Amino acid sequence: MVLVVAFVGVDVPSIPPAEAATAGWEGTSQRLNRKQRERMTGVSWRRGCPVRLRDLRLLTVRYHGFDGTVRTGRLVVRDTQARAMLQVFRDLYDARFPIRRMRLIEAYGGSDTKSMKANNTSAFNCRKVAGTNRWSEHAYGEAVDINPVQNPYVRGSTVQPAAGARYLDRSNVRKGMVVRPGPVVRAFSQVDWRWGGDWTSAKDYQHFSRSGR
Repeated sequence: MVLVVAFVGVDVPSIPPAEAATAGWEGTSQRLNRKQRERMTGVSWRRGCPVRLRDLRLLTVRYHGFDGTVRTGRLVVRDTQARAMLQVFRDLYDARFPIRRMRLIEAYGGSDTKSMKANNTSAFNCRKVAGTNRWSEHAYGEAVDINPVQNPYVRGSTVQPAAGARYLDRSNVRKGMVVRPGPVVRAFSQVDWRWGGDWTSAKDYQHFSRSGR
């Protein structure tokens, strides 16, 4: 089957449910081309970011959507982590773990808040950790957020995104939730990435990163 490219801001259903059961996984890693670099500059990347554009890679991967179709999405990650992330998303595909949406963060103007509200799975975004002056692991291309609504960030009474409040009971496992044990934690653990659901002072159930921060 031909790999369908997902453009920024567009969900691309590539294979209907009737054919999804036999569709093989496909994934690629590529250097950013000129148009991609221009699209990112001033939105998800700017001067002063801790990683250079030439050190980032565009991943195009197949994934299982919530509606049963096989879709094609895109993520930007650090070059040194590209191979590992391709393996992770292949493992999630093989496990038939559903992902709601996978668009580049530029589709949301570089806003993490808007991306989370849209239940978007994303990776690179040159931003600071909320409420601090410290670079997020996303700013290095070494973090991925999976299904933010089903896997919210929780600290005290704060739940982000707000729709994630429906998923605070982690024992009631529903579609798209990341739990331990489970295929998502296992896939990231196999490439030595850590889960925000294991944090103690807060829980970031959507978050996986190389450093665990």
